[in-house]
Amino acid sequence: MQTITKEDILEILTATDKDIINFMLETAKYRENNLITFSKNIFIPLTEICRNDCGYCNFKKNPDDPQAIILKTKEEILEDLKEAEKYGCKEAMFAFGEDADEEEIVQIKLKEYGYDNMIDYIYDICQMTLDKTSLLPHTNGGNFSFDALKRLKEVNASMGLMLENSSKRLMELPAHNKSPGKNPDLRIETIENAGKLKIPYTTGILIGIGETKEEIADSLLTIRDIYDKYGHIQEVIIQNFTPIPGIEMEDWAEPSFLDMIRTVIAGTLVFKDTDVSIQVPPNLNNDTAQIFLLCGADDWGGVSPVSPDFVNITSPWPGIDELKQLTEDAGFELTERLCVYEKYINNEWLSDYILDKIANLS
Repeated sequence: MQTITKEDILEILTATDKDIINFMLETAKYRENNLITFSKNIFIPLTEICRNDCGYCNFKKNPDDPQAIILKTKEEILEDLKEAEKYGCKEAMFAFGEDADEEEIVQIKLKEYGYDNMIDYIYDICQMTLDKTSLLPHTNGGNFSFDALKRLKEVNASMGLMLENSSKRLMELPAHNKSPGKNPDLRIETIENAGKLKIPYTTGILIGIGETKEEIADSLLTIRDIYDKYGHIQEVIIQNFTPIPGIEMEDWAEPSFLDMIRTVIAGTLVFKDTDVSIQVPPNLNNDTAQIFLLCGADDWGGVSPVSPDFVNITSPWPGIDELKQLTEDAGFELTERLCVYEKYINNEWLSDYILDKIANLS
């Protein structure tokens, strides 16, 4: 049961001075160990075409852009995966624009490759990954239907979708007003369907896109409610908007350092009596990442030695050695994990195919 109210969260999100320090100390009471986890991965964008047009997005490309990834071939993907194997990566994170196959240019490529839709294609890509490499697939491609999730569960160790925010009001702002797939009702339905199907899942919130503190609180409580119902959420990302030249929201102010501190504390205390990890992307917080460990964060997420963060292309990953140094300097120990957390590695949550792959990992 939840032990924190919306009023409690708002008290954290508006805290100042010594109250912030006291809340930081409160998070330390619930830390079971000094381990900070990460997943060594490769980030592979299958296509950069997307039906959404978010005001903060640097991922989506126009179909007529000569630099756009319209649809990677299996051969290109396998070459990338084999390179990742050389670096000891264990996660293949596949991302693609939502409903990309609604665009004619993607449909043409799919037909050329022998497929009718993106779901069939990503299924075979994940199958190929399991058959021909030692990596575990993790798919993040926007909203999926129940049937699509059920199918992809067979060949994915975990999946993910950022809630971003539970408020429909943001659909009227530049962040989401041209992005039908960011309707929170649709995203909540996808996250809940993943829970019904027992898919180990990653979600989270994005702050700094025009939301109020009340909407941050509501979003965290929405995720907690879903977790209480299904138990499938293994990590919650607290992600900060970062302005990039050329995007629609390039002149928007990013959230303050203190706003990130308060929000990470709030997320930690919302999930304090669970084993849900709180994740902060280190590449978006290069100069401040360590402080979030003192606010309760216990996971850095996927970090790649071979590929950039295509969603945040101007924010390079720290090297693994650098990440280790940052972690240890703050008094913690860096440890590698799989893209699926240990509690989910059983036949209640994973297909026999995935379980066999995990058993064979050294």
